[in-house]
Amino acid sequence: MTPAAYLDAHAGDLTALLRRLVRLPTVNPPGEHYAAITAQLVRELRAAGLVAQRLPIPPALLRRRLPREQHAFPRYNVLGRLAAPGAAKTLHFNAHYDVVPAGGGWRHGSAFSGTVADGWIYGRGTADMKGSIASLLLALRALRASGAAPRMNVEVSFTADEETNSALGAGWLVEHAPIAPDYAIVMEGGEGNTICCGHNGVVWLNVTVHGRAAHGSLPELGINALEKMSALVLALEAHKRVLARRTLASPDGRTMRPTLNIGGMFAPGPGGKINTVPALASFSIDRRVLPGETVAGAERELRAFLRAAARKIPRCRITVEKVSENHPCFTPPTHPFFSAMAGCVAKVRGGRAKFGISTGFNDMHFFAYHRKIPTLGYGPGGEHEHGADERANIKELIRSAKIYAELMTTFTG
Repeated sequence: MTPAAYLDAHAGDLTALLRRLVRLPTVNPPGEHYAAITAQLVRELRAAGLVAQRLPIPPALLRRRLPREQHAFPRYNVLGRLAAPGAAKTLHFNAHYDVVPAGGGWRHGSAFSGTVADGWIYGRGTADMKGSIASLLLALRALRASGAAPRMNVEVSFTADEETNSALGAGWLVEHAPIAPDYAIVMEGGEGNTICCGHNGVVWLNVTVHGRAAHGSLPELGINALEKMSALVLALEAHKRVLARRTLASPDGRTMRPTLNIGGMFAPGPGGKINTVPALASFSIDRRVLPGETVAGAERELRAFLRAAARKIPRCRITVEKVSENHPCFTPPTHPFFSAMAGCVAKVRGGRAKFGISTGFNDMHFFAYHRKIPTLGYGPGGEHEHGADERANIKELIRSAKIYAELMTTFTG
């Protein structure tokens, strides 16, 4: 029996596995049920023939990196290895197991039920990205059951905290774990006939505008931080126009531009009241950074613009704090690794594979930017990620498993 035939015969096993994963609500923040799911993932990898271990994050590091309310929630990453006889190179698969909070409004069972209906499986994490984990685990089972050996050594990592900042997940893994990848697949970012060969980076800033409180009946005695903030936000339209003139041609023919999203989070300062002149007002800036730009350059440019704009607004004083950053990444799809993946996608799905750059970001950059190895993104995807009725298509889960198995048994590096 070939791996593909095994996967066709065991589609029910993939659905059952994904349902078990979804029923562990690994909600982040705060980081619930990480111990339970990582223990299960280690068992699954070992059952598929890999040497697997769970790597705990040292408590001291956890306390330094996480807010106090999350200190009681330990972090773990999972690492598995499958040696290929005589192979000199290693192919690494990565996925994160944490999910965002669920919210209400679910029509197909509860958020963590794993309800199956009309060829779809519903639940938080089915699309982002426990479906990818289930597809890879079944692909590994298929190799063992069929006796098909991988052509390269295989590493598998299941990591924490991608839904926050990945610092204790993939970020910790690439810096501290005993991995030695030559190629990496992060199992999201591309789906269908599209393979992801890079993604945008991001710089997140929080801007605080400082005013002076006064009684609402005597506003002339204060400095209204909200009014100053409003003027500053309007001034940022000029920076948006500058960014709109920068372009990048994606391999799939799209024209990409850096973007600026203002005010995803905004708030008054303490003491805010309807009859008080606001003394503080703050807003966030989400600056997406194209491959070819740098996060450092984008941040410098944005800070300089904010300072100059604030100087032009009377009595406008600001402070700017960086919240987070992630680097853009891009690997030209001319590399043989990408050609091999394109061949696997075309064989399983039919038609011709294409390459694209994701406007969002994921954990690809830890391998492509920090490890400097060819990295692509591909998985089964789904619909309504981060929303109600998140779901994954069962046929797509099987197709992805076949693609992973095909790559492992044909690509030699």
